[in-house]
Amino acid sequence: MALLAMRRLRRWAPCYPGNLAFSHTQKSNYVDVRMKWKKDPFYDTVDILIRAKELKSLISLKNIIANEPTGCIPVSTVSKLDRILEISGRVASFLRKYPAVFEEFTGPQYNHPWFKLTQEAADLDRKERELYAAHRLEIVDRLRKLILMSREKRLPLRIVQGMLWYLGLPEDYLKSSEEIQNGYFQIVGMQDGEQGLSASIGPNEEVISVLQRNAMQLNGNIGSPPSVIRFPLFPSKGLRLKQKIEIWLEEFQKLQYVSPYEDFSTLDPNSDISEKRVVGVLHELLCLFFDNSAERRKLLCLKKHLGLPQKFHKAFERHPHVFYLLLKNKSCFVVLKEAYCANSATAIETHPLFNVRNEYVRLMRKSENILRSRRGLKIFDEASHRNHDESLSSSNTKLCCAEREKISDLFERGINNSKRYAL
Repeated sequence: MALLAMRRLRRWAPCYPGNLAFSHTQKSNYVDVRMKWKKDPFYDTVDILIRAKELKSLISLKNIIANEPTGCIPVSTVSKLDRILEISGRVASFLRKYPAVFEEFTGPQYNHPWFKLTQEAADLDRKERELYAAHRLEIVDRLRKLILMSREKRLPLRIVQGMLWYLGLPEDYLKSSEEIQNGYFQIVGMQDGEQGLSASIGPNEEVISVLQRNAMQLNGNIGSPPSVIRFPLFPSKGLRLKQKIEIWLEEFQKLQYVSPYEDFSTLDPNSDISEKRVVGVLHELLCLFFDNSAERRKLLCLKKHLGLPQKFHKAFERHPHVFYLLLKNKSCFVVLKEAYCANSATAIETHPLFNVRNEYVRLMRKSENILRSRRGLKIFDEASHRNHDESLSSSNTKLCCAEREKISDLFERGINNSKRYAL
């Protein structure tokens, strides 16, 4: 009973008497939003979303081959990397699944299968490296913003390594980073003996989120961002909210917006304004990723460092007009709707490598067509062989019948001649 009373006091009593005006805005009007997942066919037609998991494995294998001095590898080099590459099944089968990207040939020894990049994939790899070199600072700045969103302006190296793919950075970035050597990032010690990557903000620097840039564009880029910012909503077709949820959502939109880059230590975690900050953090996080989506379970490692609640994933379900949950290949991906529905009416910047990675998706589709045509030719060859065998058997049958008729005719002639001589 005492514990229950303390919880009620914590929820309803003024939390911060030193700042009564701010504590008054942190009200708790929690509405239990429980909505069934509604499928949206539009997102099932975006190839870069539905092939995201296989695309990551494909580009990882492409990088392994491209980084070899000879430009080719035996299958034994990657045959046991299925878990690291997140490939279900044999790696050799995955390589053969995409003949438009990987070309198979017989090795110089023991007739082992070797793989190299096709000419089209090699040209695309060269284009990707050139684009990364040209837009390196812009891509690296996305990592800096992710670090600045954290509570201590630092993230463990293992978490940074897991986010490199989504940010568009190469897998070996932390091993040979010019920014770390030049002091743009710093390697620092963290709890449990871990090493982390830290970033700092200049004395007169102000990091502005995408939602704040959206609001400034609506105001004609005049002055500073407003304190109250509404989330852009994009309802899916056929998705309707209950009346009490619509009323709660309208009040939620009127709350003060807390930037992901601001200090949030004074926020009451049980208030609606704290939930609005959580939605804002997830919105900004997906804006940093190259395709504005991510596998939901891969975001769990950021919970502690970004100041997210224990069950922050419920924000995706409570705000279906902002996020969409894409269920594909036994995985759940979170998609930011604004990036795919707002067109030019958004401040989200297209990632420099988005179009290049979309070209790899095109090669994946081309590979499916190649395999389909190969199966068609195989079926055609089998049918032609079967027809040829049937024609041979029918001709042999006709030949045998003709021979039998000829023999019977000769036999009848012999009998008639013998009767004639007898007479």
